[in-house]
Amino acid sequence: MPRSSVLAAPPPPLGDLLRRYRDPGAPLSCEPVAQGLLNHGYHLVTTRGDYFLKHHLDDDRDTIRRQHRATRHLQAFGVPVAPPVEDTHGGTVTVIGGRCYALHPWIEGRHRDGAQLTTVESRRLGALLGLVHTCLDRVMPDGVMEDASRRTHDRTHDRAQDCADPADTFALIDELLPLARRRRPRGTFDVLAEHRLLERRALLERHAHRRPPPVAETATGWVHGDFHPLNLLYRGAEPAAIVDWDRLAVQPRAEEAVRAAAIFFVRPDGELELAKVRAYAAAYRRAAGAGTEELAAAVHRVWWERLNDFWILRWRYQRHDRRADPQFPAASALAVWWTKEYEAVCDAFAG
Repeated sequence: MPRSSVLAAPPPPLGDLLRRYRDPGAPLSCEPVAQGLLNHGYHLVTTRGDYFLKHHLDDDRDTIRRQHRATRHLQAFGVPVAPPVEDTHGGTVTVIGGRCYALHPWIEGRHRDGAQLTTVESRRLGALLGLVHTCLDRVMPDGVMEDASRRTHDRTHDRAQDCADPADTFALIDELLPLARRRRPRGTFDVLAEHRLLERRALLERHAHRRPPPVAETATGWVHGDFHPLNLLYRGAEPAAIVDWDRLAVQPRAEEAVRAAAIFFVRPDGELELAKVRAYAAAYRRAAGAGTEELAAAVHRVWWERLNDFWILRWRYQRHDRRADPQFPAASALAVWWTKEYEAVCDAFAG
């Protein structure tokens, strides 16, 4: 797992924590790793080996345990994961001072985006995500799925079930435009932001009638929820571990496949590498048993999502958080290019 120095968080209580485990060794070092929105992580080195120590900011212990059980079961089906280490009582969540921690084996590996994947490796990536979806269907209890589906629907009905309302997007654009224009000192990012906001408003005015219908319940199932290059570690050409299962939930499966491809295979200029997308999508359909109509509907919904999405600008101008700024040029260009090349994108996923 790659190191990073961006995380500033209280040091974990290593002494109390390690005493909960069976001979984990004495701590030698504990360094923060890549910052996440849902947790803090550390590379813990002891006299017995290396570990990934996760501090879950969400202290819903039942949800965390469900994520842990899912990864253990997935590992039994051959999915590359890194299930947590059990403590002396067989548990996987350690609570100290009201904070929830989990200890995982350290996985040596590196992240690879679509530009670093061959067409064959892109096909393997699609097959891997299809395997995740089919195996989750087998390992997650039906009752839990019904409850999670109900809670997901209640929590995200307007966004995930009915899709973005253009009227709300127009209102957001009107909020963001003056913030981008008044930014001082005004830089190239702010100029691009203003351009994209005006451009997107014009696109939405032309395509507002294409708002997707509500998603069919038959298209939903358990998904990883955050499948992208930073949550997949490679060792050489082979996936070593899918990490960060914090967003494990019941959602439209094919949308996760499309959304992941739009992250893996986007070029800096905002275009998708459609040859790799085609190989990836064909492998996903075979592995997940997904039909072309399901993929085509997912393409339409994710396209609409991207057309109405300004989360990076909201972070920058409303939350004063610039961590996502580097993603904006490609992400904002993708929405425009995707609209122009809609048929070609749909054919790559579902053709």
